[in-house]
Amino acid sequence: MARRRGLLAGVLVLGVVLSGCTDVAAEEPAKTPSSTPTATPTGTPTTSVPTTTPTGAPTNTPTTAPTPTPTTKPTVKPTAAVNYPLEVEKRLAAWGYPVGDVDGEITARTKQALCAWRETNGLPINRERLTTADVRSVLLAKNRPAPTKPAGIYVNKTCQVLYQVVNNTYRRIVWVSTGAPGYDTPNRTGKVWRKWAGAHESSLYDDAYMYDSIYFLKDRPGIALHGSRSNSLIKTYPASHRCVRVMRPQIRQIFKETKIGTTVSVYGQY
Repeated sequence: MARRRGLLAGVLVLGVVLSGCTDVAAEEPAKTPSSTPTATPTGTPTTSVPTTTPTGAPTNTPTTAPTPTPTTKPTVKPTAAVNYPLEVEKRLAAWGYPVGDVDGEITARTKQALCAWRETNGLPINRERLTTADVRSVLLAKNRPAPTKPAGIYVNKTCQVLYQVVNNTYRRIVWVSTGAPGYDTPNRTGKVWRKWAGAHESSLYDDAYMYDSIYFLKDRPGIALHGSRSNSLIKTYPASHRCVRVMRPQIRQIFKETKIGTTVSVYGQY
């Protein structure tokens, strides 16, 4: 009997202990909630930085700085070098001085024209190269000079040119070829005494033809201005047999315009 009472008491104590664990846990004071909310309450507006700037609103944030336009000085094109020989040839050809091809090359033909220019401008007469004085004289001239000689035909052996002077002007300045060494054309003044139109054979040289001959000295044989079978026979130097060879187109015109009695003068030295 006593043993049954002891078992009953033990069961009661164990029940108290087990239920007490539960009660203690239930009766612990509730933890004080934190003053800082862990989540933003629904409906509370948040502040955000606008992603776009309203139209017209000033902004303190500069956009890309404008690229300054560099100041550039205008490029100055270099002045092209003047081709003085070519300019001289152009001017001489325009005024009737025969230069040959107008190409800036100072050939023997160009030197004949330069020689004639020097003579007609009162400069030293020679067939030398183009000089600075020549360039200045030609390019600064306003027009072709007027002749200081009376009407007539003038043959300059130094230049190997002929001047036809009519009405106080140089009607023509043309190339000639005077007598070669041993056949020198004499320096003398004569008058046209005979004209022979067309072609005829020389009385001294076989197969040597003369065209539109203008005889001005009564030497034996007579000395004349005339064209030749080929213009290639009118050299840049003395090459004839005493007569004065002239290019065919020019002698034809001179022949038509020259009257009997016209003065023809030969001078100079090659």
